[in-house]
Parts: sequence; structure tokens; C-alpha cells
Amino acid sequence: MASRDELIAFLDDLLDAPGWEDYGPNGLQVWGRDDVELVATGVSAHRELFERAAAAGAGLVLCHHGLFWGGGPMTVGPQLRRRLEALFAADASLAAYHLPLDAHPEVGNNALICEALGLRRGKAFAEVRGRPIGFVGEAAEPLDLAELVNRCRGAFGRDPLVLEGDGRPISAVGVVSGGGGSNLADAARLGLDALVTGEPEEPAMADARETGVVLIAGGHYATETFGVRKLGELLAEHFGVGHEFIAIPNPV
Repeated sequence: MASRDELIAFLDDLLDAPGWEDYGPNGLQVWGRDDVELVATGVSAHRELFERAAAAGAGLVLCHHGLFWGGGPMTVGPQLRRRLEALFAADASLAAYHLPLDAHPEVGNNALICEALGLRRGKAFAEVRGRPIGFVGEAAEPLDLAELVNRCRGAFGRDPLVLEGDGRPISAVGVVSGGGGSNLADAARLGLDALVTGEPEEPAMADARETGVVLIAGGHYATETFGVRKLGELLAEHFGVGHEFIAIPNPV
């Protein structure tokens, strides 16, 4: 067992949460019980995650996409109320870490994707709100497209969407999880051979064909399971709490 505040302080410090300008608050978003025996992790804060975390006995729910966003409603409507009721009924806290968890060089989504794809983590890539969140993954030997796609399939547990480039060998790959399709232009400008992300954008097909840079989209959800699961494992290791990753696959 560990105190809620001790767990949050550890995460805030590890991820430099106060140092990020983000789309919503990073850190503790909903207060629950003071002491935590089990941490439940998941990608997005919604009712099914909260209900399943409650059934597992979690005192802290830790996710990547929190409840509150800068452009969101300023009232508690029916949908948000039902989500909050699920947390309150379980007396569970909620914490979320967004851009800091994409960007961290050891426990972040993009560093862990590089590792899962067998790529060496190189220089930072994909600036968002003044700070980079992704990395350039470097292959030890040039890869053909089929090999990179196969590695993505294994890492993300699904067939990715592939927008083919010009067929060049692939040595340098921009890696940015989630909604990073707009970074294809940055990848081309930097001379990269491919971009691995979660979601594409409509112009991406033409951009891939015209720039020659491959775009592989593994799914927003599927590319953002890595960091939050790793955080749960770290909390279990450092504080002796239980950890359960709750998978709620999303086709997007």
C-alpha cells in the first residue's frame, strides 16, 4: 500500500508534469481515497475503464487521456456525470499524463515504440506546443517496407494502415504516437524515410506519394498503450502496490 499523494508526486517529478503546456491538466484530476493498494492503468478516461477498475479494487486509475481538456465543456453533463459517479462510487482517484507521457525518453510512448520496433532512439522529433514529443528511430540495417510493417503489426497488435512512399530502403523513422499524421511534412523535411504514428490525416496519401515518405498508422489507441502500462509497472516496482492494465481496444 502507498499513499495517493506519494504516487502522484513520484509521477509528477518523473514526467516533469508542471513543465508542460498541454491541452488539459497533467497529474491528479479527481481525488479519491488516501491510500492505494492497486493501480489500474488504461489509455482513456471513460466509464468502462472506471467500472472495470472499480471491480478490480483499484484506488488509483492512471491514464493517458484524462477527463478534462482545454476546449471541453465547463459543465457536468450526463455523460461526464456518469463517469464521475463510477469513480466516486469506488472512492478511486484519477490521474492523467498526456504530452509528458508521449515525450519521456525512457517511459514514454514514443521511446517504447522505438524499442518495440527494434529501432535505436535518436534525436527528438515532432514539436507540440514548444517541445518535441517524438523521436527519430534509427535502424541498424536498412529495412524494406514489408519488414517495418511486420514489426508494427507485432508491436501494435493489429494490421496498420500503410501509405506507401517511393520504395526506398528505410533507415530513419519518425515515431510519434496518437494523432501525429500531420508530422509527415516534418519527416520529409528532415530526410526521414518513414513516419510511424497512430492516426493519419486526409492529405497524407498524396503527401506520402509526393514526398516518398512512408506513413504507417497503427491506431491512436494502439500506439498509446505503452507509456501508461510502463508507469503502472514502475509504481508496482517502486511502491509495492498492485498493478492491472485494463485493455479496452479501440479501432481508432
